[in-house]
Amino acid sequence: MVETKQSFHKSMGLLDATMLVAGSMIGSGIFIVSADIARNTGSVGWMMLVWVICGFMTLIAALTYGELSAMFPKAGGQYIYIREAYNPLVSFVFGWTFFAVIQTATIAAVGVAFAKFTAYLFPVLDEDVYLLVVGNYQVSSAQLVSIGVIILLTFINSQGINSGKRVQTTLTLIKIFSLLLLILFGFLAFKHEIWNLNWHAEEMWNLRRLNIDGTFENYTTFGAFGALSAALVGALFSSDSWHSSSAVAGEIKNPQRNIGLSLALGTTIVTVVYILANIMYTSVLDLQAMVSAPKDRIAMSAAQEIFGPFGITIIAVMIMISTFGCNNGIILAGARVYYSMAQDGLFFKKVGILNKNAVPAYALWIQCVVASLWCLSGKYGDLLDMITSVVVIFYVLAVAGVIRLRYTRPTLKRPYKAFGYPYLPLVYILMGLSFVLLMIIYKPNYTLPGVFIALLGIPIFYVVNNKRKKHV
Repeated sequence: MVETKQSFHKSMGLLDATMLVAGSMIGSGIFIVSADIARNTGSVGWMMLVWVICGFMTLIAALTYGELSAMFPKAGGQYIYIREAYNPLVSFVFGWTFFAVIQTATIAAVGVAFAKFTAYLFPVLDEDVYLLVVGNYQVSSAQLVSIGVIILLTFINSQGINSGKRVQTTLTLIKIFSLLLLILFGFLAFKHEIWNLNWHAEEMWNLRRLNIDGTFENYTTFGAFGALSAALVGALFSSDSWHSSSAVAGEIKNPQRNIGLSLALGTTIVTVVYILANIMYTSVLDLQAMVSAPKDRIAMSAAQEIFGPFGITIIAVMIMISTFGCNNGIILAGARVYYSMAQDGLFFKKVGILNKNAVPAYALWIQCVVASLWCLSGKYGDLLDMITSVVVIFYVLAVAGVIRLRYTRPTLKRPYKAFGYPYLPLVYILMGLSFVLLMIIYKPNYTLPGVFIALLGIPIFYVVNNKRKKHV
C-alpha cells in the first residue's frame, strides 16, 4: 500500500454531494440528443418512453449503489465496489477503461461542447476555424479552448476540495434554475396546434424512423428493438456520471448516510428536469422540427420559438454554464478513482499521494493530460459511442455485486439496504444486459471496439500486478 502524509478533508455536505451528482449528469446532452431520439422513434410517445426508461434505470442503479456506498464509504466509489464484490482483476479492468476512455474522453467531449457553444458568442472559437492543418490532421480553435478549460478546472480542483465544491454547487444550482426557467417559459409559449399534432392518439405510439426530409421508414420487429437501443444511447449518455459522489466518499461528511441520499436526490432531480424539458419541447416544436434541428440542437430551435432570435444566445450561455460545471464535477470525481487504484499498487505511485491541499493532484494532472490528448485527437465522440455499452456492463456488475455480497459476505454491516431488493436490482440487470445485447446485435461496429478496449485491461493488469508483487 502507498502511504500518504495527508488525509482527505471531510468538507462536503449533503447539498454539495447532491449538486456533484446532478451537475456531473447535466452537460450538453439534454439540449441535443432528443433530436436523434425523435429520429429513431418517429413519435412523441416512444421518445418520452426512452427518457422514462433511462430515468428508471438510473434511479434503480442509484438506489442500489446506496447500499454499496454505506458499506464501503471510501474514495474511489465504483472501483472499490467492484473490487470488494469480485476481485482486483475485474476492478482494474474497470479502472483502466475509466481512465483510458470513459472519464477522460468524456471530459474532452464536454470541453469541446463548451467551446462549440462559446463560438455562438465568439465565432473565432468555432470548431470549423482551423489553427493547424497537417495533411488530414487538423486542430481547431474549439479543441484548444477545450484544453484551456480542462487545465483551468484541473488547477481549481488541485487547490483543494473547497475550491472544487464551490464551483460545482454554485454552477449546478444556476443551471438547474435556468433549465426550470426555460421549461416554464416554454410552457408559457405553449402551442395547442403543435401539442395536438404531437400527442395525437393514433400517431404518438407509431414506432418508425423519421428522416430529416419528413419521410417515414417502418421497422421490422427486430429492427424496432435496434432502434430503441440506439435511441437509449443518447439518453444514457446524458444521464451518465450519476455516481460521482461515491468517488469522493473520503471528503463527504457522514458518508454512510449522505452518499446514498445524494445519489437518490441527484438522479431524481435530473430525471424530473429531463422529462419536463422533453415535454416542453413537444409543446413548441413538432416532430419534424425536432428531427431537422440544425446540428441536432433541439433546445436552440425550441428557444427560438420561445424567445425569438435572442433564444440562440440564451441557450448558448446556458450550455456554456452547464458544460463548464459538468466538467468540473467529472474532473473532481475521476481523480479519486485513480488515487484508489494507486493505493492498491495498480497505478503510478505518485497518483496515490495527496498534495498539501489534501487532494490527489498527480491524479488530477495525469487525467488532464490524457483528456487533452483526446481533445487533440478529435476522436472522443466516436469513442464515447463505442464505450456506452461497456459503461452499462460495469454498472450491471456493480448492481449484481450487491446480490453477490449478500451471499459471500453476509456479516458485513449494511447501514442502508438497497430499496426493492432483490427485485429492482434484478430488473436493472435484465434491462442493462438487454441493452448491451441489442447493441452488440444491431450496432456491433460501435459496441465491439469498446469491449476490446476494456479487455485490453486484462493483460495490462497481469503486467502491473507482477511488478507490484516484486516490490512488495
